[in-house]
Amino acid sequence: MSDTSFLDWPFFEPRHRDLAAALDSWCAAHLPVDHADVDAACRKLVAMLGQGGWLHHSGAGGGERLDVRTLCLIRETLARHDGLADFAFAMQGLGMGPVSLFGTPEQRDWLTRTRAGTAISAFALTEPGSGSDVAATATTASRVQGGWLIEGEKTWISNGGIADVYVIFARTGEAPGARGLSAFLMPADAPGLEIAERLEVIAPHPLARLRLKGVVLPESALIGKAGDGFKLAMSVLDVFRSTVGAAALGFARRALDEALARVKARRIQGQALAELQLVQGHLADMALKIDAAALLVYRAAWVKDSGAARVTREAAMAKLYATEAAQEVIDMAVQLHGGDGVRHGSVVESLYREIRALRIYEGASDVQRVVIARGLLA
Repeated sequence: MSDTSFLDWPFFEPRHRDLAAALDSWCAAHLPVDHADVDAACRKLVAMLGQGGWLHHSGAGGGERLDVRTLCLIRETLARHDGLADFAFAMQGLGMGPVSLFGTPEQRDWLTRTRAGTAISAFALTEPGSGSDVAATATTASRVQGGWLIEGEKTWISNGGIADVYVIFARTGEAPGARGLSAFLMPADAPGLEIAERLEVIAPHPLARLRLKGVVLPESALIGKAGDGFKLAMSVLDVFRSTVGAAALGFARRALDEALARVKARRIQGQALAELQLVQGHLADMALKIDAAALLVYRAAWVKDSGAARVTREAAMAKLYATEAAQEVIDMAVQLHGGDGVRHGSVVESLYREIRALRIYEGASDVQRVVIARGLLA
């Protein structure tokens, strides 16, 4: 059982503690699912999370606000039980993030479906020539009679190939660089949208490269105002970046749990591994990194929930530290397991593969350092 004493911190209200306990019980009864067919597993997880009511928290309906502490608690808890379940939840939230924050009532019809688990969403920002550099987006959206003509390519798109709806970012040219981008809501059956390639990674998730050739969307597909795409994307990432740190925290807590069980059970030279002072030092370092990460993650979430317009600095610190610390914690858990730690399919080996991507997506670690430094220099 993972340490839950952090729930007594003043960042949380009774409703957060109740939710964490209820979700942990739900996860123990339903997770993990079989990952043999990743696409099928993700579809199943989205449906299960919708039926369980958990996806209700992934987006804000009319008049509601996203509660970032809730998002973080859900991602941490799901990640501790099943990394693919965390992925399924997170992508429902991120994919519909622009609609949650800026969508019209008509666009929110999709949000109703994604929160129910009857539709899968995707956030299509990254391109072959523009990852962290969003201003280099090359996909274009040109005005045509009755709407917009979309041309370009997107890659590393989570849920690519299984999504029912995509939020696409494209250059509309109101100004140079980042100020000339817009966001569009695009159904997966839009003529001209092609799944050009499915992408395989070390921790299997549904990912794809999209080709957009002659895709025509109605005027109503525009989310917010033309030219506001960069602002929309950054506002969404400002909310969800902290939750990446929370997922890393869940992976790290599971790694510490597995390490504690291992060193208590494994004996060397007539004594448990846990009796060795060097091992105890490693455990202390792991616990320290986890608590420090949790403080940064839930500070960022609390600041946003308290009404801050932006939490760019706090979210960058939380995402950077939590993902880097989790990598170190999981690496030590593998080390303490010895040969069993690198056996394919073991819990800590799976965690080792899961954590690596979190240091890259939604702003790589070095990008977060730049964000933090620019904030200080400003």
